[in-house]
Amino acid sequence: MENVPLAQLISLKGKIAIVTGGAMGIGRGIVKRLAEAGAKVLIADFNHEAAQKTAKELQGNGWVVLSIKTDVGNEADVKKMIEVCQEALGGIDILVNNAGIYPPEPVAKMSGEDFEKVMHVNLRSVFLTTKYVSEVMKQQGRGGKIINITSVDAIHPSMVGLAHYDASKHGVWGFTKNSALELAKDKIWVNAIAPGGINTPGVAAMQGVAPQADAETLKKQTEAFMAKIPMGRMGEPDEIGKVALFLASDLASYMTGEQVVVDGGVLLS
Repeated sequence: MENVPLAQLISLKGKIAIVTGGAMGIGRGIVKRLAEAGAKVLIADFNHEAAQKTAKELQGNGWVVLSIKTDVGNEADVKKMIEVCQEALGGIDILVNNAGIYPPEPVAKMSGEDFEKVMHVNLRSVFLTTKYVSEVMKQQGRGGKIINITSVDAIHPSMVGLAHYDASKHGVWGFTKNSALELAKDKIWVNAIAPGGINTPGVAAMQGVAPQADAETLKKQTEAFMAKIPMGRMGEPDEIGKVALFLASDLASYMTGEQVVVDGGVLLS
């Protein structure tokens, strides 16, 4: 094989990406790295105000970043997202399924609606976006990259109260492997990133809205989780962004159906 220069391997110039849940946290970290590498990026997020703010900030660097309000578990919204990306940016080469929610609730207190909402955002969305984006990628005939954000909880539970979240992330990991098998013939590589504890607005919000009794429990669980991290700290969104860039680039040219764990070593304990 040709020995391609490093700068060319990591470049995403001419590529077009969609990042779901890209307005804040891990998603924002991913959008920033893909845009910096030369990709044109569409942020698809239910929080449109935050998505617009992020897009505007990154446009200040001279990068092409747009936004659209999207309920990623809604089929019509997903189709509209794809239509906008094709019309405004010219196609789709990279899809990052990052949108996710994790409202803590023990199974004993969890309602059917609670469970379904997490599945709607975390798992159904991955099915819908993969189904319709992969159709576009096939039609374009130039392959593509799909990156699903799972969690260390797709491998081992991190704390009580996330049974619905863990079920959804196990589902995303299984879906990643099988869709990778199906799409390989079309040169569409499907991989996953499993973050550990990452400093994001979502984590802070989860801790801030919990009832007092649950907040104390959550605090203890968080402290116990922190104690298990060999690196002794939470990760930052950019540390997931850098791995997403790796998987989106030609550095990962011979990888599909894999899950990259980025957790500071927490699964070692």
